[in-house]
Amino acid sequence: MSIDQGDMNDGVHAGASHLLARGAADDVRADDRIRAAIDLFFVPAEAQLDERLRGALSRLLRMIVTSIESELRHYGGRLLVGRGEPDLAIALSSGSLAVLDRLERSGLIKDAGLIRELLARVEQEAIGDALPLAGGETAERPSLLVRLTSHRDPIVAASASALMIAEARRHNAGDAPTAPRSDLPAELHHRLVWWTAAILRDQLTGSAGPAQETLDRAITEAALRSLAAHDEGERLEAAAMRLTTALAATADELPGLLAESLGDRRPSLFIALLAHALGLGYETMREIVIDPVADRLWLALRAVGLDRPMIATIGLALCEADPRRDVEVFADRLDAIAAIPHGDAREALASLRLHPDLRAAVVALARAERS
Repeated sequence: MSIDQGDMNDGVHAGASHLLARGAADDVRADDRIRAAIDLFFVPAEAQLDERLRGALSRLLRMIVTSIESELRHYGGRLLVGRGEPDLAIALSSGSLAVLDRLERSGLIKDAGLIRELLARVEQEAIGDALPLAGGETAERPSLLVRLTSHRDPIVAASASALMIAEARRHNAGDAPTAPRSDLPAELHHRLVWWTAAILRDQLTGSAGPAQETLDRAITEAALRSLAAHDEGERLEAAAMRLTTALAATADELPGLLAESLGDRRPSLFIALLAHALGLGYETMREIVIDPVADRLWLALRAVGLDRPMIATIGLALCEADPRRDVEVFADRLDAIAAIPHGDAREALASLRLHPDLRAAVVALARAERS
């Protein structure tokens, strides 16, 4: 079927109703997908996560855990030297980087929140890398984000610059001369730091002898230093949301900004624009955008008032970027998507605006009652 405008009919309206019903109940299914992905990541290579995503997730997880371990070993070792325990300092600071292996053996690393965050990041990056470029950047027409760094509003300009810096920091993290920051939400960083501290303490407890209390203090202070230095506001996701808040795009401006952000291969800005327009958190909107079953995404596009041609443009770009999406299925459903009234689409997504903890409880209750 062509995605050109066709005649609307009763079948289209029936399809729209079906899509509304499916989209409104998708929270549980999306949560099931994350749980399945967690299970599949920790099995051999025959797992159903495709090899590229599996490899990217493995590399990201190792980089983050290793960076935290290196930081705690280095600073803890310095503290032990200053407290008259040079041998213990050498044992701590020069030990082999083995925390991730221990976390995997213990099962602690199979933390749903941690894997949800990391999997979402690698899926978002994979989509961004595969998005078709819309003409490319030229001297006459720089990319959207570059233009925003020169915006007449200094808050918008500063926010755009901060997003560019956050993007560069994340993309270049693996090439940094020093251990990169974890760049995790504060709660997840907190969890990994204390798990790492506990493993380092356990590794050295047998050889610490009477210096055990000194070792415990050094490891604790190193952990607290890492927590104090962690600034959640510098994360890419936070920077993207600050920019979209500063922009405060009108209903007329939003469609063009959404299309251009995808054309510039900046899914973080696309996600943040949609999240701000719908009053959602970045993580919630990211979950919708990367979900290969895109019912909630089509509802979100209608909920912000996008028309059929703009939904077609965005849908085609995302289908091209994600091989899990079937462009023919999207084309066949486009009339049904466009037929959904704006207000009905917003109502269907209402549960997404719940407090995250309440929403998680609603999903847990629905799963328990379904089983």
